[in-house]
Amino acid sequence: MGKVILVTGASSGIGLACATALQAKGHTVYGSTRDLSRIKSVSFKPIELDVTSDASVNAAIDKIIKEQGKIDVLVNNAGNGVTGPAYAMPVDFAKKQFEVNFFGVIRVSSAVLPKMIEAKSGLIINVSSLAGLFGLPYQAMYSASKYAIEGYSQSLRMELKSTGVKVVLINPGDFKTDFTQNREKVPFPIKNEKLEKEYNTAVASMEKDESVGQSPDVIAKKLCDIVNSSNPAHRYLIGALGQTIAVPLKRILPGGIFEKLMNDHYGIK
Repeated sequence: MGKVILVTGASSGIGLACATALQAKGHTVYGSTRDLSRIKSVSFKPIELDVTSDASVNAAIDKIIKEQGKIDVLVNNAGNGVTGPAYAMPVDFAKKQFEVNFFGVIRVSSAVLPKMIEAKSGLIINVSSLAGLFGLPYQAMYSASKYAIEGYSQSLRMELKSTGVKVVLINPGDFKTDFTQNREKVPFPIKNEKLEKEYNTAVASMEKDESVGQSPDVIAKKLCDIVNSSNPAHRYLIGALGQTIAVPLKRILPGGIFEKLMNDHYGIK
């Protein structure tokens, strides 16, 4: 039987792939965007929703409930990226990162969960990142926002234990999407040639990894399996083995060695 599903950030990339795949599986899918003109010729139902606005979120959730009577699954996918040096990060940039990636997740989840709790059924899928399990140089705010999702999701899962509502984390690696072009870069703020060179090298490395990443259809396929599972796992690592292997390596390697491996990858000496 098809479920009513809301996927945030569905205008492109992972969200678009997931909303399209879930609709094809027979679910009733609403895919959200801040600007409806960005979603054209799709199989799912586009809906306007700005995760940074309480009014926008509540209006969108009310509309779905009015039309369908429920929301069975929420996929918190909307997100953005801010790249810059942690040692001189303007607080405004950090706030902008968290407003979408973290507070947006809280805002939408809090609007959806009361009805799920009342129905004693539901599924929250939070799209985190491998960067939520280990820090990345020059992506400190992105990593921090995803780390925050990790803690929030675990606490939420424990609180909802008796309600029938499940909470799942997805941790993707690098995938080929519009995320690369849409990333906001903080201008290098201090006079230090060595650090500035490393900043530029690290950014070039992350963009290269993303440019050769897998299609987001890989994530969409896994998401369909999760939605159809009666007992989904708490977490799913999704990506190339060369990236997902970093998670167990962080557990077994001394911290200094792990950080050296990460720095070497991003060209930091």
